[in-house]
Amino acid sequence: MKKLNELLAFLPYIIEKGNDQISVTGITADSRQVVKGSVFVAIKGVHNDGHQFIQNALSNGASCIICETVNKDLPENICVIRVENAAYSFGLIMSAWYEQPTLKLQVVGVTGTNGKTTTATLLFDLFTAVGFKCGLISTIEVRMADKLIPATHTTPDAAQLQYLFSNMVSIGCQYVFMEVSSHAIHQHRIAGIHFKGAIFTNITHDHLDYHGTFDHYLKYKKQFFDDLSRDAFALVNIDDKRGLVMVQNTRAEIKTYALKRMASFKGKIITNNLDGLHLEINEKELYARLIGEFNAYNLTAVYAAATLLGVEDTLLRTRLSGLSAAAGRFEYFKVPETKVMAIVDYAHTPDALLKVLETIHKMKPEKVRILTVIGCGGDRDREKRPAMAKVASAWSDLTILTSDNPRTEEPVAIINEMAAGLSSDDLKKTLKITDRLEAIRTASHLVKNGDILLVAGKGHEPYQEIMGVKHPFDDMKILRSTLLGDLNDLNN
Repeated sequence: MKKLNELLAFLPYIIEKGNDQISVTGITADSRQVVKGSVFVAIKGVHNDGHQFIQNALSNGASCIICETVNKDLPENICVIRVENAAYSFGLIMSAWYEQPTLKLQVVGVTGTNGKTTTATLLFDLFTAVGFKCGLISTIEVRMADKLIPATHTTPDAAQLQYLFSNMVSIGCQYVFMEVSSHAIHQHRIAGIHFKGAIFTNITHDHLDYHGTFDHYLKYKKQFFDDLSRDAFALVNIDDKRGLVMVQNTRAEIKTYALKRMASFKGKIITNNLDGLHLEINEKELYARLIGEFNAYNLTAVYAAATLLGVEDTLLRTRLSGLSAAAGRFEYFKVPETKVMAIVDYAHTPDALLKVLETIHKMKPEKVRILTVIGCGGDRDREKRPAMAKVASAWSDLTILTSDNPRTEEPVAIINEMAAGLSSDDLKKTLKITDRLEAIRTASHLVKNGDILLVAGKGHEPYQEIMGVKHPFDDMKILRSTLLGDLNDLNN
């Protein structure tokens, strides 16, 4: 149990009923999780307003309600606290409940449209290889040193985050690397986290289904940097024209990285082929197993962040050269007999897909064909659908439009919206196959010796979501079973 006034010490509030000297047994924003003596925080969410569930919370034994709007009919024997923003307050209260764990950790957040998962994962792997105990919070997984927990969101909610940080502290973690989504910034999920550093990778049109406009999306990416403290660093990619926009109002120490412009950390690609990347960063050479210009950016960001966190340069470059990309990020294998190269990538925006296909073009011999299997997720930004198809067709010899995660939409309707971006010539080299399994198998049968087959959009995801149900589905396992005859992959 903890004293309520101690939990509220970090935010302004008004006592509407009762007093703030009571002891409480827990805090939750879910009325179903309330037990006797709990604090219920009524948050106005995207789909539900927590104020509608105050009575449920009281029935379950809540002793305190924290809310933005006060119902004067609430019982006199409970404490009612009014705050300006309940979601923001929830983050600070949860941090206080767990005794501010991020003050005992070096937390680095990575935000941007593309590259978040790879950058955060590389940092985790690098610092682990150097000898530190670390945490990772990513789209793919949550790691607490050697313990792995499957991820459900790019950035968990404030209660989960502070619980994870507390556990990381308890097992001796020193660093945490986490993805920070625009949704999490807008919904104040990261309130109460003390960040040592923030990294901006890039920004392109995405999540307009949620944000409505690109300016709104940009605003909340920037908010992350606006809220940094003076003892943090803000590391931004200035090859992206909005890189410096991110740090216009930050109090943090500004550092930059780039491949094409002068920057605090200037990267240069010396060679880029199927064996990996040979880079020069601030005139120091670095060899890496990763492929492509987009990974050159990721590696430069990781090198810069590790330097800012104090890792010795020779050790940094040695350990970084031994790392691999995150699952489903330009993950590939070659078929020994046919030399066909199969690639799985999470690219689900036009810009990300373009970068992957540009990379493939730069590596491939002149007469090698590229076959691309691509879909778009349902209940998500519809504006990018025709653009995704156009990019795929422009850079591929054959494109197969198929399902991604259709969710509650009809797959055929999504595919038709994608196809609307194609010209008559594009359509001549395009197939529409609604069933994703059949699409991948068809592409696998159409490849010829030496061809490159890209399956994009879902990357690491081990499922396909259809009408609220997640069915087992793994692009890489299906590719391996089809091209290599490895049935064990498909059945595991």
